[in-house]
Amino acid sequence: MRRISLAPLAALAFASGCVAPTGPIEVTRFHVPDTSALAKGTIAVEPGIGTDGNSLEVQSFMGSVRSELQRLGYGDAVAGSGGQVALVRLSRQRYLPERTRSPVSVGVGGSTGSYGSGVGLGIGFNLSGPPPEQVETELAVAIKDRKTDKVLWEGRARFTVKASSTLASTQLAAPKMAAALFAGFPGNSGETITVK
Repeated sequence: MRRISLAPLAALAFASGCVAPTGPIEVTRFHVPDTSALAKGTIAVEPGIGTDGNSLEVQSFMGSVRSELQRLGYGDAVAGSGGQVALVRLSRQRYLPERTRSPVSVGVGGSTGSYGSGVGLGIGFNLSGPPPEQVETELAVAIKDRKTDKVLWEGRARFTVKASSTLASTQLAAPKMAAALFAGFPGNSGETITVK
């Protein structure tokens, strides 16, 4: 009798279970008609107006944006220097979605036939409880020319997951959102895409 080892399959199943599922990320980008200046030279990543650059959460997203810009070909510059500047804004909020349907539903049905007629009434109760808490994250980046202060490119990525999801954590969400935001850079101006 030939024995088959299940250890490799178990390891594969375990590994696939550790990968966090990625939900859809909605991305919108705008840029100037002449994009020849993008992904060239040096760029500094700085917090945008109203964004606390000392926040660990914001720093995680800024680090992910910096990595993506370097991947695209930019050289890294310290704050206040560089030919271009990437201004990062971050918005995160928790909310409880409202139930879209009533927890109680009533159905009425009737039939007639050669053996008589009948009417039925059905009542259904939704016992699933309230919808789970959600976390919505929006990452916005504007790339400006340092000398002229002209906006060359800007983009927004929005992502909503359950608060209990592993992707609700900054450490997982930041690189995934930055990668989605800069996928196919500079993108089609004015187009909204969904990145899975």
